[in-house]
Amino acid sequence: MKRETQQTLILWLKRLLGFTAISLWMYIIYTISQSPAPFREQAPYCMVSTMMIFGLLSMSFKGLEYWEKKA
Repeated sequence: MKRETQQTLILWLKRLLGFTAISLWMYIIYTISQSPAPFREQAPYCMVSTMMIFGLLSMSFKGLEYWEKKA
């Protein structure tokens, strides 16, 4: 694969990953907020889901950056 093509692919993968992660996070937060439980009981679920989603996003971005440097 040509270097330019690979760079473009990595750029679009980063954009797609970011959009997907933020969309998933918004959906999960919305779903949790629709629960009849008080906020004190919802907060841990919000925090854990946020940490997991953005932790996975960060890990994926680091992998793509590593791949980008190797290209």
